Amino acid sequence: MPLDRRKFLGRSAATGAAVALAGTATVAASPAAGRRPGRRYEFSVLGTTDLHGNVFNWDYFTDAEFDDKDHNDIGLAKISTLVKQVRADRGARDTLLIDAGDTIQGTQLSYYYAKVDPITGPGGPVHPMARAMNAIGYDAAALGNHEFNYGIPVLRKFAEQCDFPLLGANALDARTARPAFAPYWMTRLRTPFGRPVRVAVLGLTNPGIALWDKAHVQGKLTFPGLVEQAAKYVPRLRSMGADVVIVSAHSGTSGTSSYGDLLPHVENAAAHVAQRVPGIDAILVGHAHAEIPEYRVVNEETGREVVLSEPLKWGQRLTVFDFGLVWERGRWQVESVTSKVLNSNTAAEDPEIVRLLTGEHEKVVSYVNQVIGTSARRMAADEAPYKDTPIIDLINHVQAQTVRAALAGTEHAKLPVLSQASCFSRTAVVPVGEVTIREVAGLYPFENTLEARLLTGAQLREYLEHSARYYVRTPAGGGVDPAKLTNANGTPDYNYDAVSGVTYEIDIAKEPGRRIAKLCFEGRPVTDDARFVLAVNNYRASGGGNFPHVATAKQVWSTSEEIRNTIIAWVRAKGTIDPEEFATQDWKLTRDGAPVFYSPLEHRPYAQCPCCG
Repeated sequence: MPLDRRKFLGRSAATGAAVALAGTATVAASPAAGRRPGRRYEFSVLGTTDLHGNVFNWDYFTDAEFDDKDHNDIGLAKISTLVKQVRADRGARDTLLIDAGDTIQGTQLSYYYAKVDPITGPGGPVHPMARAMNAIGYDAAALGNHEFNYGIPVLRKFAEQCDFPLLGANALDARTARPAFAPYWMTRLRTPFGRPVRVAVLGLTNPGIALWDKAHVQGKLTFPGLVEQAAKYVPRLRSMGADVVIVSAHSGTSGTSSYGDLLPHVENAAAHVAQRVPGIDAILVGHAHAEIPEYRVVNEETGREVVLSEPLKWGQRLTVFDFGLVWERGRWQVESVTSKVLNSNTAAEDPEIVRLLTGEHEKVVSYVNQVIGTSARRMAADEAPYKDTPIIDLINHVQAQTVRAALAGTEHAKLPVLSQASCFSRTAVVPVGEVTIREVAGLYPFENTLEARLLTGAQLREYLEHSARYYVRTPAGGGVDPAKLTNANGTPDYNYDAVSGVTYEIDIAKEPGRRIAKLCFEGRPVTDDARFVLAVNNYRASGGGNFPHVATAKQVWSTSEEIRNTIIAWVRAKGTIDPEEFATQDWKLTRDGAPVFYSPLEHRPYAQCPCCG
């Protein structure tokens, strides 16, 4: 069924430009050095990215004000205050506000209005992110990959509720190959000289959506590369009279991809766009959760610098691009572009946003604090990146049980079921005593779903070797600092998998690719031709992290139910979480065969596994 494009093209692509007239201008006091005097105009473009459902400076998983080691603050309420300050300083009519995507997923607030009280329901509520961004006065936003996590109907409804367009020049209708969302937005800024400045914002999203949210988009949308689509649209925008072209790209600057060669397009391609596509003045960068106040890339065709900036995630920073233009040879020329970021922890929450959304916030706080069971022991994730801990075992236990039950009575019922899980949050805790929704949800903050894939013993070993690259090579004989042991080559925690159902050692004294030792199943070495079912999340199964084999392995089962909800339902049904029922020592770090850390679970499987000594 073709996608309805009318809503998204009405303000921009269908007409060529949506006109939002602006007023007074700020004129430079003196011309730039080496240039003849001319009429000058200055304006600013403010940018956010990766807001991930954060309206307030609040952590729904800890039920407390957000804080981190750097004392950052988060949320649109603080961004609103910063925006108002900049508008007051530079002129509201000479200031635009855009976003680079990943808006409606990430907190229990955004989850609640997608799943518990969905915006798609009859007479459903307006999404809190739409209400906040409308009130602040956003002009345009690019689509992020997480916009698709809840399915296209939720995204479409969110788009309808926004007073600004969601842009995606490389999000195409699979049937017609035409834009499924507005590719760009254009506006005119009035100057004191009677000649407006035409500003275009081109939106680009991440090709990885085709893999990560395959269940939602396959057969409906396609996602060509950022460079290819920018090369198509930037000349068109210039021919339409754009004096300034800004790209809002949900794509990092590193030039890397987490999905390897599963797609022909680069995941983090923002710098490539700047380098290879002429005619761009600035790029608001997203997706990588990095802080880049200003990064200059020289375009290989024109030799001109393109200014890139990425504000830190969750509303922790606000990017400010400042543009200086001069009227020369009958047109506006971009004379200068600079960028910087403002820190949200310097601002108070905007009372207007607080008043607007306190009701929604309190409703979600009440929801996440519902008690769903009790725990016999406190379980914490602080050591999970380098020790086999019960809190990760809980995830693997629930996933493996779920897959075993689903495969009962099928041809694969007798195969051993393994499970993978990552430490998504080192601060996650399941307390002793009463356990709430927020505490269980804190183990799994992503909207991943569960699949079952077939792997051989040889493929499993390669999978584990890939995962073990996460550790910094550490020779035997000296001390080990846990703070310096993980995240080798920038590998995030969510791309290290602990696998349950087999036992194995990871020798961190050895080079990557030769670290897995004593890989056993039920006390016997795993043979290359052994067959296993792996319970795996859809991100990993679709190529996330570029793990070998799993993305091409045969799928024997899948579900649209989120893993987080599966764990919550398991706790509700059991009533009590007792690590004695599921916690086992499946893996450990070694150096030349000697354990790196002691684990209280050490005795459990290894005592009955002769090959593990």
